[in-house]
Amino acid sequence: MTTATPASAATATAEGAGRATGPSAEELDGTDPLARFRDRFLPADGVVAYLDGNSLGRPLRQTGADFADVVAGEWGTRLIRSWDERWLDLPLGLGDRIAASTLGAAPGQTVVADSTTVLLYKMMRAAVAARPGRTRILMDDDNFPTDRFIAEGIARECGLELQWIPVDKAAGITIDLIDEALTAASGEAFGDRVALVVLSHVSYRSGHLADVAAITARVHDAGALVLWDLCHSAGSAPIELDAWNVDIAVGCTYKYLNGGPGSPAFAYVASALQNELDQPIQGWMGASDIFAMAEGYVPAKGMRRFISGTPPILGMLPMQGMLELIEEAGMPAIRQKSIALTEYTIRIVDDLLTPFGVQVASPRDSGERGSHVTIRHPRFKAVTAELWKRGIIPDFRNPDGLRLGLSPLSTSFGEVLVAVEAIRDILADTESAAEAGPGR
Repeated sequence: MTTATPASAATATAEGAGRATGPSAEELDGTDPLARFRDRFLPADGVVAYLDGNSLGRPLRQTGADFADVVAGEWGTRLIRSWDERWLDLPLGLGDRIAASTLGAAPGQTVVADSTTVLLYKMMRAAVAARPGRTRILMDDDNFPTDRFIAEGIARECGLELQWIPVDKAAGITIDLIDEALTAASGEAFGDRVALVVLSHVSYRSGHLADVAAITARVHDAGALVLWDLCHSAGSAPIELDAWNVDIAVGCTYKYLNGGPGSPAFAYVASALQNELDQPIQGWMGASDIFAMAEGYVPAKGMRRFISGTPPILGMLPMQGMLELIEEAGMPAIRQKSIALTEYTIRIVDDLLTPFGVQVASPRDSGERGSHVTIRHPRFKAVTAELWKRGIIPDFRNPDGLRLGLSPLSTSFGEVLVAVEAIRDILADTESAAEAGPGR
């Protein structure tokens, strides 16, 4: 059985790895303008290639010290005084920082609050209530399970119909599919049936990058609101929420924003829409006067109304260090690195894995692709388990997809080569064993 080569020595075994069709991993890493950022991340013992940053980003070296500082200082010394001094404003201040560095959004429209699931519920429930008389929620049938499950529950709760848009799972949602779905809803230009359309900017399965501006404009033509899930794009793909005239967006912070396991999500609501939406989970932190201890709920103005309970202060800490890196690198450079990584991945998959029947299940046009590449093969569930044993960490998605997640600031081209070569070797070993037959 072949053992994976550490990323630092990957190019020593790069024979045939695409040299005839493009630069090697060594050449790409050597000229990578963002290579200096890789040392800012905490190394993981026994891991030679981490390609799952689209599920959980790596921690920064500074994160442990940041926690120690907060425990000793803001929490340990300032104690409850820290709520007045900084913590009460942190959900909105951190939301504005995420908005400025990654979302293309002006201040006052983004808040960091609950889990992704809770924020999706809040925003979907508020959106359908803001379109009374409309009877449908529209969503593609390959959206992430959480989004689909929440939409199912809200449709049941509110007596609405959930209309599914069938999509190609190797591609994603397009303006043509949206146009067909809006027309098919009533057999005509419809306009009065759909309350809310829920879509993902980057498909969690294929990595397809949707045309947010065009789709949003088409949904608005129908009089509906649209909610965009940014979980697989925030921090890795260009986003311009204000320019695209987006209504509502929700995104997690533990992928490309490296907030850590269970870090709180963020929600964006366009300023013109904020006071139309009623907070469905009315907690004291979203009230107009938090400490009035009033008998009835009066919502705060602006984005504070979408906070419910006590903000997760410690959960907000790690992403602040990552935002420093994003601000230093800049999203244009991060996007360029993402494209370079995915282009290189597809090139060496074509070179090394297609002879074994592996298929690329992500868009080949970089303008239609986020920062992960999905490849398909019937044996990939077992292959993924073997890769993990070798310290090579991608992830698997049923029924046969292996996702290579490429975090632009922490992933090297050498890691990609290590992973693809290991996949080749495992497939070759299993084919050889099968040809040898039992007992041989």
